[in-house]
Amino acid sequence: MPGYDETIVAPRDRGAIGLLIVTACGWGLNWTVLKFVLQDWPALFARGMAGLLGAAALAAVAGIRRESLAAPREAWVSIATGAFINVFAWMGFTALSLNWLKVSEGALIAYSMPIWAMLLAWPINKERPTLRSLLATFLGVAGLAALMGGPGFDSEKWPGIAFALSAAVLFAVGAVRSRKPVAMPFTSFMAWQVGLGCLPMVVLSLLSEQPHPFSLSPAGMIGLLYMALGPMALCYLTWFSVLKRLPTSVAATGMLIVPIVGTLSATAMLGDSIGQMQIVAIALTLSGVGLAIGKR
Repeated sequence: MPGYDETIVAPRDRGAIGLLIVTACGWGLNWTVLKFVLQDWPALFARGMAGLLGAAALAAVAGIRRESLAAPREAWVSIATGAFINVFAWMGFTALSLNWLKVSEGALIAYSMPIWAMLLAWPINKERPTLRSLLATFLGVAGLAALMGGPGFDSEKWPGIAFALSAAVLFAVGAVRSRKPVAMPFTSFMAWQVGLGCLPMVVLSLLSEQPHPFSLSPAGMIGLLYMALGPMALCYLTWFSVLKRLPTSVAATGMLIVPIVGTLSATAMLGDSIGQMQIVAIALTLSGVGLAIGKR
């Protein structure tokens, strides 16, 4: 729309800002909570089971709202694509990354996502990057380089880096593609996405990780319930509701809360330390993201 400034949120969208804060805080705390579940269950099984429970909760909500769970044939491509990039890759890859990374490290890399969304908008939405966006990318990459080159970030963490970065890029694709309408009820659509995205995690875990389903501790059980009802059910609903009501740049700005919540909660609950190099990395990366999605 000519003259429309995406950084200005109309009064009717203030409710969406509240949904955005709920999403960011829910996903931020999830990074720390997952660490408790990983003490009892392997990564893919933990996220996959939480997702199946979350999908069941979403299906129940759809039933209460009298939404049909039947997916039309033309919606299956969108469901399958969303299940892979928005759920399987995002939740599965980030969970695997925590086998090598601290919460603050994994969250920082994963939530470089707005930078990749800016770059991917060129081939997908025909939005050519500007000098400003290229400078933003440079700052973001410099932040990641500072994190990877800091003390304690040895070569053994490279698998975690690869998983977290892949999750960021694929989730950025999902954010850029999110405005395409789908011919089925929203809650039912999300239930299918979450369920189909998490089922392969459970299958792969049973084949490769050999989980012990009944070994979950009380703390792990509480964490699992939180992951299912919060990040896997509520936060997916609120995130895609936000993307339908706000410009992608505004939604991406709110996601900067996630690594902050993840880092601070891990410091309080897990005893993770925050060093000088980590502070520099956070400052550089968030500066790049802020520049990429800030007001033109």
